Amino acid sequence: MADPSSYRPKPGQIPDSPGVYKFRDEHRRVIYVGKAKSLRPRLSSYFQDLANLHPRTRTMVTTAASVEWTVVATEVEALQLEYSWIKEFDPRFNVKYRDDKSYPSLAVTMNEEFPRVQVMRGPKKKGVRYFGPYGHAWAIRETVDLMLRVFPVRTCSAGVFKNAARSGRPCLLGYIGKCAAPCVGRVTPEEHRELAEDFCDFMAGRTGTYLKRIEQQMMIAAEDMEYEKAARLRDDIEALKRALEKNAIVFNDATDADLVALAEDELEAAVQIFHVRGGRVRGQRGWVTDKVENVDTAGLVEHALQQLYGEEKGDAVPKEVLVPALPEDAEAVNTWLSERRGSQVSLRVPQRGDKKDLMATVRRNAQQALVLHKTKRASDLTTRSRALEEIAEALGLDGAPLRIECFDISHLQGDDVVASMVVFEDGLARKSEYRRFEIKSFEGQDDVRSMHEVIGRRFRRYLQAKEKTGDWVGGEVPEEVQEEDGKPKRFAYPPQLVVVDGGQPQVAAAKRALDELGIDDVAVCGLAKRLEEVWLPDEDDPVVLPRSSEGLYLLQRVRDEAHRFAITYQRNKRAKRFRSGPLDEVPGLGETRKQALLKHFGSVKRLRSATIDQICEVPGIGRKTAETVAATLASAAPAAPAVNTATGEIIEDDGPTAPAAVPPENGGSTDDRTAPRT
Repeated sequence: MADPSSYRPKPGQIPDSPGVYKFRDEHRRVIYVGKAKSLRPRLSSYFQDLANLHPRTRTMVTTAASVEWTVVATEVEALQLEYSWIKEFDPRFNVKYRDDKSYPSLAVTMNEEFPRVQVMRGPKKKGVRYFGPYGHAWAIRETVDLMLRVFPVRTCSAGVFKNAARSGRPCLLGYIGKCAAPCVGRVTPEEHRELAEDFCDFMAGRTGTYLKRIEQQMMIAAEDMEYEKAARLRDDIEALKRALEKNAIVFNDATDADLVALAEDELEAAVQIFHVRGGRVRGQRGWVTDKVENVDTAGLVEHALQQLYGEEKGDAVPKEVLVPALPEDAEAVNTWLSERRGSQVSLRVPQRGDKKDLMATVRRNAQQALVLHKTKRASDLTTRSRALEEIAEALGLDGAPLRIECFDISHLQGDDVVASMVVFEDGLARKSEYRRFEIKSFEGQDDVRSMHEVIGRRFRRYLQAKEKTGDWVGGEVPEEVQEEDGKPKRFAYPPQLVVVDGGQPQVAAAKRALDELGIDDVAVCGLAKRLEEVWLPDEDDPVVLPRSSEGLYLLQRVRDEAHRFAITYQRNKRAKRFRSGPLDEVPGLGETRKQALLKHFGSVKRLRSATIDQICEVPGIGRKTAETVAATLASAAPAAPAVNTATGEIIEDDGPTAPAAVPPENGGSTDDRTAPRT
């Protein structure tokens, strides 16, 4: 535990201006990010008597080892920089909302020549119009199915679209009138884009215009005695009305607003957001967070707005944002939201009427979400705690292994030998800490020797980092312990338990590597696949955990994750090797210039016979690069000509080809080649 007075800035050193500050721990890891209208009083408040600080704040300042700050011109800049740093450094003492589920959205790919309507999840892409998020994907599909009668926009994938264009025959939707069939030229790209824009306008809430227009067209068709056309338009109106009925009307004035409500206790908080467009609820989403910092309702609202709109622009930020409490810097947040929208945004607390009533509904949803989350988490925490306790008891550890690292070896019959390291903290995967290794000390298949090398390399890095941090030698943390982005090197954190994928030989190799480095405070075990028994160093008999044991289940999850990570890396490495060609051997030649050379000359064979002056004609290729390309290709033996086995024809272009068959890869045991992973 550090003494805050040891790193307290000197009097007058802190500027009296807006800014953002970072607290770092002894390993230079950012543990808290904050902002202030004036840095001097805000930072000074952290260095008062510890007894006067909130327990969460006290824990943070005693964990920290240094503080630094950046001065900005305005409070709006401070808000934006704070959001960027929280996203970049993921500080442990900052409130970070996490989605309680993955929400689907209705997306229209306006960035394509022929826009497509589809269901999308995950991060938003540039040039795509999004509507939602919705609670269920089937709700989106039902709405789209109704609206395709009026707006027959393409919904097919790129492969189906290309196949239809080649064959000259549209898909079933094209025949039944639910697609304009741009794939076969029934409409021009401009006409299809206009349909997509009308679809987006309708989904954005501008519904009255289209309904009135279609009603007028229906009346004109009836007057002209075109009764079939009038009946079709009547059915279109009914379809649009049924689509609108799926979203309840909450405001009669076609309001565009987001309503944010909170439910919180001493430890956690849940936030719910209702997206209202055109007076109708168009989507809903929710987050849950641990209250790891001393923050009130206003602070929680500010964090929620940062996460909700930090990556949004334009119409994705509504005209009104209704919240249960205004943030401390309400004016700065309001300005920030207006800048992201490009026009004025109203940030306020509803006081009366329909908006206050709907806010109460959103708050009830937040309360229910918090209750549900706490029920699930209590069960999850109990299970994980029991698993860690069972592992500690079975292996004879002094305490629960809060950090577990697992290693696995993977290769393809002795080629492309790689290893993986996965990390579980408190029983949960910590994917940012995962690492991959290439076996460098020898060639061929030897899992035991590979395991010894990987364990040695990992803990040698740990010892180097430990020495640099001053744990052995006194002094401040030097810059060598930092990555280029300022984050700490994660090899500096040792595990309490090392798990290897294998039996006695692999465990013995891992233990020998630790003994050679003088490390005696890290436990080692192995999990063999055949009977799922746990092997310990220098033990002739394995430890057999019950099949229903939560500890065994956790070890299996750790082992399977290491296996998956190793296999994925090995496959990618193998695929890259198969795709390699002569140009990959040219030093300093990137993918863009490779493609430019192949596009200009048509093949490596023609490039090999070209002169240096001809190579220089390619855009982006200078004379020095051209000389390097020519020299490299001249020294490389030309590949044997490829033969089309069906026709016997010799293929002139000497590009890389994939092998006809690939033997199964090995993840450390023969079971990997015979049994599927689950």
